[in-house]
Formats: sequence, structure tokens, C-alpha cells
Amino acid sequence: MRYLTLLRAKQSATPPPPELMAAIMALGEEATRAGSLLDTSGLAPSASGARVSLTGGELMTTDGPFAEAKEVISYAIYEVRSKEEAVEWASRFLRAHQDLWPGWEGEVDVLKLFGPEDFPAAGA
Repeated sequence: MRYLTLLRAKQSATPPPPELMAAIMALGEEATRAGSLLDTSGLAPSASGARVSLTGGELMTTDGPFAEAKEVISYAIYEVRSKEEAVEWASRFLRAHQDLWPGWEGEVDVLKLFGPEDFPAAGA
């Protein structure tokens, strides 16, 4: 099963402490060696992005920043055996923030990505 994790931060984008970056890199290497981490990246602030919406039959493009209270700042894609395993990786990531960046606040959404196993085979 594949899961997408989205990290949201309450404060504006600022560089994390070097110790946290080292811990994040080590955790990423561990997850990669375990065969769990497929992809990860930081995301630029929403001010540099756009949102395309469809409402009432009309397409509309809105330039960022977006009004959400929390900015999505990074993502990761994991290949794991269960949702619990994906939640454990996300929890370890947030524990590193808790331990190495006092006062930092945020959250991780853990979302299952659909795969072929989630749909019946054609003609079955």
C-alpha cells in the first residue's frame, strides 16, 4: 500500500535547525533502506503557487498565498504494509521536530493512495 504524507506547519516557512535537518536526513535514509520511502521533497510556500478550482461549471485560477492557517511544507510517499506503519513513520518525523525544534507546531496528514488492488479487475 502506498501512502502520501503531507506536513503542515503553523508558522511561516523558516529554515529548520541544522540538527533537525540531520535527523530528517537520517530518518529518510533509514526509511529508504527499509524500502518504505519512495519519494520526498520540501514544498515552496503557497505564495509561489496557484490553485485551480471548478465551481458552478466555471474554472478559476487563484494565485497563492492561500488562506489556510497551516502551510503545506513537504510531502513523502511511502510503500508500507499498513496504515499503522505509515503513521509510525509520520510520528517519528514529528518526534524529531518535537525534540529538535522547541515550540514548532504542525501536523502530518497520512493519506492512502489508490492502487490497482483497490479496484475490481475489468471483466471480473
